[in-house]
Amino acid sequence: MTTHSHHDNVEKQFGSQANAYLTSAVHASGRDLQRLAERLSSLPQARVLDMGCGAGHASFIAAQNVKQVVAYDLSSQMLEVVAQAAQEKGLDNITTRQGYAESLPFEDETFDVVISRYSAHHWHDVGRALREVSRVLKPGGVMIIMDVMSPGHVVRDVWLQTVEALRDTSHVRNYSSGEWLALINDANLIADSLLTDRLPLEFSSWVTRMRTPEALINAIRLYQESASAEVKAYFALQDDGSFTSDTILVEAHKMG
Repeated sequence: MTTHSHHDNVEKQFGSQANAYLTSAVHASGRDLQRLAERLSSLPQARVLDMGCGAGHASFIAAQNVKQVVAYDLSSQMLEVVAQAAQEKGLDNITTRQGYAESLPFEDETFDVVISRYSAHHWHDVGRALREVSRVLKPGGVMIIMDVMSPGHVVRDVWLQTVEALRDTSHVRNYSSGEWLALINDANLIADSLLTDRLPLEFSSWVTRMRTPEALINAIRLYQESASAEVKAYFALQDDGSFTSDTILVEAHKMG
C-alpha cells in the first residue's frame, strides 16, 4: 500500500468517528494521562506538539500544564472536534494543524516537547516520523510516546496484530519495547525511561468505536475462540471478547 493510500484510509476510518473518540472512556482517562500531566507540570513554559492528537485528550492535559500546544492530526474532522472541545474547556492555548506524521510542516527546532498517544500504530513509516520528531525538537527537547505495545513474543504478537487489523483496516503495527528502543536510537534520540502497563479493552465499545463491520466482528470472535490457552491467559480474554493489552510509555530526548 502506498503512503498516500494508507493516509487516505486512516482519514476515512477516523473522520466519521471523531465524536466517539472524544467520549471514549479508554481515551479520555488512564494512568498514562496522569503520568503525562505530572511530567509536563515541570515544563510550564514548553511549546508542545501532540502528534496524531485524535480527539485531543493528551492535548487537553498538556494545555493545562504548558504554555502552548499544537494539536496535529491527519483527520480534519478530529481537529474540528478538538478545536470545539478546547473552546468549551476554555483552553485558548491550543491550536490545530492538519498533516502526516512522516512530514511535519514545522521549522527545525520548534518544539520543547513532542507527545503522541494511541496514534503511532497507524503511522505508515514510524522511523521516518521519529526522524521528523527529532528534527522539530529543540536541543534537549523531550519526546513522550504512549501506545498499545506488542508483547514481543511471536505467537502473542501475531494474535494481537491480527485482532487489531481485523477491527481497524488502518492499523499498521503495535511495536514491542525493543522495537521502540531501536526506532528511537535510529532517529538519533536518547531513550530515558520506559514504563509498561496493562489496558483492559471492553469488546463491544472497542469495535463500535471503529464501526467495525459485522463480518469482521464475527471473524475476530472466531479468531479469539481458536486462540491457544496460553494466548487466552496472557490477554485475559473474556467470554464476551473483552481482553487486556500491554501499553508502553516511553520518554526520550534530543541531544542538547
